[in-house]
Amino acid sequence: MSDEKTLHREELLVEDRLGLRARVTGTEQAILVGILYGREEEEESLRELELLADTAGIPTLAVMVQKRPKPHPATFIGRGKVEELKAAMGELEADVVIFNEELRPAQARNLEKALNRKVIDRTQLIMDIFAQRATTKEAKLQVELAQLHYLLPRLRGWGTSLSRSGGGAVGGVGTRGPGETQLELDRNKIYLRIHTLERRLKKAAGERAVRSHMRTQSLLPEVALIGYTNSGKSTLLNRLCSTDEFVEDKLFATLDTRVRRTDIVPGRSVLIADTVGFIQDLPHDLVPAFAATLEAAKSADLLLHVVDVSKPSWEADVRSVMETLDSEVFQDDEDRPPIMTVLNKVDSCEGSFSTSIEGIAISAKQGTNVAELQELVAERLFAKSVDRAFTVPHQALYALHPFVAAGRARIVGYVEAGANVEATLSEDEWHVLQAVGAEPSAFASFPDEAP
Repeated sequence: MSDEKTLHREELLVEDRLGLRARVTGTEQAILVGILYGREEEEESLRELELLADTAGIPTLAVMVQKRPKPHPATFIGRGKVEELKAAMGELEADVVIFNEELRPAQARNLEKALNRKVIDRTQLIMDIFAQRATTKEAKLQVELAQLHYLLPRLRGWGTSLSRSGGGAVGGVGTRGPGETQLELDRNKIYLRIHTLERRLKKAAGERAVRSHMRTQSLLPEVALIGYTNSGKSTLLNRLCSTDEFVEDKLFATLDTRVRRTDIVPGRSVLIADTVGFIQDLPHDLVPAFAATLEAAKSADLLLHVVDVSKPSWEADVRSVMETLDSEVFQDDEDRPPIMTVLNKVDSCEGSFSTSIEGIAISAKQGTNVAELQELVAERLFAKSVDRAFTVPHQALYALHPFVAAGRARIVGYVEAGANVEATLSEDEWHVLQAVGAEPSAFASFPDEAP
């Protein structure tokens, strides 16, 4: 190994204080490490870690596992395995080792010292992917905030071991002097940055609330696509809305919620939101980065849970999504929108497909059974709506505008009493129009086209 490369690696181990150690680059190559506790899900989790590394642009040179009842308190894996890992990294010339679970700060430091390589964990890798792929201002701010919160306890000399020269950023006025260490100065900068990000995010949340309010004023039913990452939600959005949104066979290809309007069936318009995919062991500090996704799920009239049934672990993915909904999205006593399960990618299943989970089997990519899905969605959303013919007084036509804009009402003629209208309305919506003077009436609809 060249002296220059050795020097570069040693520099990586110097506490950077700004979080660069947690970043990965396309020039690095990795060895993945995990512990097998005897559960089937762990092997699939390691395969998922390799996909995460690929999404981040990091080639995997090898995967190393150890069977243990629990992690080693000092080095996560046993000391003998650490030596084996060190030898493998030297032989393969690996630049970084990625662990499949979140490491405690002391474990990460001990491993870096023993391996003389950069060490990151699953949480840091996911945060790095979010940092690479976030496109909206709010998502970028949320990811940076999560990274800073994660970084704070992982700087050497932090936590309870404050320097002797002062009380640090939380010590209060009068406790800091000219002898303040570099770590404390950096901590102060990070706290200031966190406060700045929180202020900006508060403003961004207000802007998002305005956009959400405007959508609710449209009176269009909302459908939110939820599911595990890479389950095919964006492909289904493109199929349902005849759009060409970005689709990639990688984890977290979509990191920003997108909302599109479409006719789910002729004459029945809806809003469809494509959301960020969930994942097992989602870093808790990243949950706020899902704010728009969580909001879309809570405000939706119907949730389409898209499941990739071509994956061997798809049942575990279903459990992970439902657990995330229970723990992060909805409160126990909160009303929840109905959920329709969409069993996607049946075209990629080997042999016949069967499941005990109730849902409609489709292929968003091939279009298989998508028309049937659209009919089911329309039936669920518009089951309580009926076609009505009525007259609205001229002075109350303003109340009709949202229904016309939503494609659920049309004026078919004018009479002295007002406008004759045909519309598809729920009972509650009909009561709203009755309150401004709408009355049922029988009239002959004008033809759509002149003969």
